[in-house]
Amino acid sequence: MHSKFNISAPDQGLAAALQHKIDQKTKPRGALGQLETVAKKVGLIQQRLDPEFGQPYMLVFAGDHGAARAGVSAYPQDVTWQMVENFLAGGAAINAFARQNDLHLAIIDAGVAHDFGKRPGLINAKVASGTANYLEEPAMSAEQCATAIERGGEFCRNLSLNGCNLVGFGEMGIGNTAAASLITHCLTGATLADCVGRGTGLDDAGLARKQGLLEQALQRYRAAGGDNDPARVLAEFGGFEIAMMVGAMLGAAEAKMTMLIDGFIVGAAALTAIRLVPAVADYCVFCHRSAEPGHAAQLQALGAEPLLDLGLRLGEGTGAALAYPLVLAAVNFLNEMASFESAGVSDKD
Repeated sequence: MHSKFNISAPDQGLAAALQHKIDQKTKPRGALGQLETVAKKVGLIQQRLDPEFGQPYMLVFAGDHGAARAGVSAYPQDVTWQMVENFLAGGAAINAFARQNDLHLAIIDAGVAHDFGKRPGLINAKVASGTANYLEEPAMSAEQCATAIERGGEFCRNLSLNGCNLVGFGEMGIGNTAAASLITHCLTGATLADCVGRGTGLDDAGLARKQGLLEQALQRYRAAGGDNDPARVLAEFGGFEIAMMVGAMLGAAEAKMTMLIDGFIVGAAALTAIRLVPAVADYCVFCHRSAEPGHAAQLQALGAEPLLDLGLRLGEGTGAALAYPLVLAAVNFLNEMASFESAGVSDKD
């Protein structure tokens, strides 16, 4: 399915010049820490010594999960469509943070079990009204998964054609931390227990029930010969919003866009996309360390060091939106900060 995307790692020919420019700024070498790493990464993505962002977007993908009806979440499934309504009304955390940071915001119905009709600000890309229950059968067919990936890729291709070169990812879907836990377990090798958290706020009994249900789903999959192939794992346990994010990430990498990766659920999509095409990692900025325990397994598997650690576990792309000013600061210091030579400041011998 990923063969439809033409993705290559950024050319490293500019790496030495970028590092020299960073090192010659009026500061001790390395003194801006991770901002220096981000500045170099963005410069390599854009193949410029003076990178800039145009038309930055936050994409929030929404979808329902059949397994949510079995009790893997503290909230009823209707909360998915109700929160989409909240997004459209401008009342969610991601709306506040996107407004604050001048990020364009698009809400995408990848597979919500609700008919919204035609609505301003909502992109209807619905594959189906929620996935099947992976406790009993695969969440989606291979064809449905491929459709979700293809539609996600088209979003980022079209954004790129309209001048966008930075995209952040967010999601909404009751039950999607459970799906992310299964994907993370299969693609990292971390124990399922280390990948399962409280999601939207399960108590101890709810957490134990969630883990038991996910063990049941995993046993069914393994008994049917299920392996750790990323495409198969995604179709088996993913939601349409996760699969569509995978496609959007593949499309963004193909278009050489900088990607802001949010927390645990977006991280599961990024992990899948990178397992499919390793070069996708070269376009990702990991924005925050989620309080969901499975996120640590993702970050370790990918060798990623996120920019923020604020104890967030909301989703919606909130961590990505909050990290965007830091990514912007990395580009701004590269472009605007004086060098030792231009400022007449002595460098160390």
